[in-house]
Amino acid sequence: MRWPDFWLPLNEDDAMDALGEAWVRAESERVEIACQGGHSRTGTALACIAIMDGVAPGQAVSYVRQHYGPAVETPWQHWYVRHVARRIK
Repeated sequence: MRWPDFWLPLNEDDAMDALGEAWVRAESERVEIACQGGHSRTGTALACIAIMDGVAPGQAVSYVRQHYGPAVETPWQHWYVRHVARRIK
């Protein structure tokens, strides 16, 4: 998916499709989520997938930071995690 560094995915529907597919496939196979630096976009994607898997939206970023590492580095990425949570519910 096209997702500029430190920003948000360029196409929200494509992003939701890709994140949803990663979540579904992770149940039975290894799935890799990665960006160049491994924190900002990767952490945001992981927080969104964590919400899909049942982590409370308000805990998703701290969950990823605890279990993965630095994540969600910009205010708009924090917004995006909350936004995705509203789309999932």
